[in-house]
Amino acid sequence: MSRIDLLPGAGPVLTLRQALYRAGRDYHGGITKLAFDMGLEVDTLQKKLHHNEDRRWPTPDELEEIIQWTTDPRLLDALVRPAGVVWYRPEPVPATNDALQAVARLLEESSEFVGSLHDGAADNVWTIAEVLNLEQRGMDVIRQVLAIMAGARQAMEDAAHG
Repeated sequence: MSRIDLLPGAGPVLTLRQALYRAGRDYHGGITKLAFDMGLEVDTLQKKLHHNEDRRWPTPDELEEIIQWTTDPRLLDALVRPAGVVWYRPEPVPATNDALQAVARLLEESSEFVGSLHDGAADNVWTIAEVLNLEQRGMDVIRQVLAIMAGARQAMEDAAHG
């Protein structure tokens, strides 16, 4: 396996091909370990995950396994972004004052970001980078709020059964 990262400096918003490459490369043990875990030849998986390779894609079953093994959020984002949906992994966080303050800070940061876009929005001209960044921040806020909601429900249920 190459130790050279062929996708340096990729931002938070990746294409599906880039996300597959990054998920495989960042897997604990890299693409070699992922191939072993999936029961595939290393060379075959490397070719299917290469971000510039147009000829080979993972099969639907292989894609499902890659998602299962890596659980990479960038890959999940790249998969659902074209449909305009948000994925959510139910990981309850305690619905404490600190957690709520963290959401407030995240909302404040997102608000500042949206405010910084007012010049571009004034003429209704949005760049792809602005829209993708805005969508990513929105999904992050939604996921964090849903996690706190799940934490509150879990605390309520634990109190009712404990």
